Amino acid sequence: MWTPRWGSGAAKCSGLVNDGDRVVNANDAIFGTTGGSVSVIVFALDGQTDGTGGADHGGCDYTTGAAIEVCASFGNSARVSALFEAELSECSMGGNLCGVSTGEALSRWCAAEVGNNALSDFATAPTWAQDGCPIMWTRPIRPTRTLIALGCGMAFISWLMSQGYVLDKIAPVLVGLGAAGTLAQLYANLTSQPASNAWSSFQAAVNALPNGVTSDDPFGSGA
Repeated sequence: MWTPRWGSGAAKCSGLVNDGDRVVNANDAIFGTTGGSVSVIVFALDGQTDGTGGADHGGCDYTTGAAIEVCASFGNSARVSALFEAELSECSMGGNLCGVSTGEALSRWCAAEVGNNALSDFATAPTWAQDGCPIMWTRPIRPTRTLIALGCGMAFISWLMSQGYVLDKIAPVLVGLGAAGTLAQLYANLTSQPASNAWSSFQAAVNALPNGVTSDDPFGSGA
């Protein structure tokens, strides 16, 4: 169950009232679990009314993270739904992926899938590519705002999905690996191939992209 609350002027974003149940059901399907109750307040977060204020909550479970704040996006309610899903998905991680780049990448991919890629302007994979595609997966990176590590995770999940590993298969495995889990371990668990093969296979796929990494979904496998 989720409960909407409105900040000043945010009634223009009432599309979330109509879309909230769909977001919750889609999130449950991705993680294969039934989530708990949350409340959502929509307002001009950081003074923004176009969604660029982002979203936040207190923690990555349905106890500490149940109070969700979402930036208003006047005229584009899909962005509000996507921001809601970004935080709701973290509640479904059971506290296992808080504060690490792997969990942040997963939450952004959930937002992209459920929110029909309404947050494409938040893309970080191009930042990783522009930095020379460094190896960022031998360990999860803190803090989550490390854009290069986050971008690596976004591109890597895009690649896995292009190989047929859909998000509702990726999410439970990554959650099960916990905060110390790596993208290489995710690859190994999904493919039954050695984790040591992950980087070379991924790097070859990135190098073969005709237009390089220009979005968070360079392999065109998502929404």
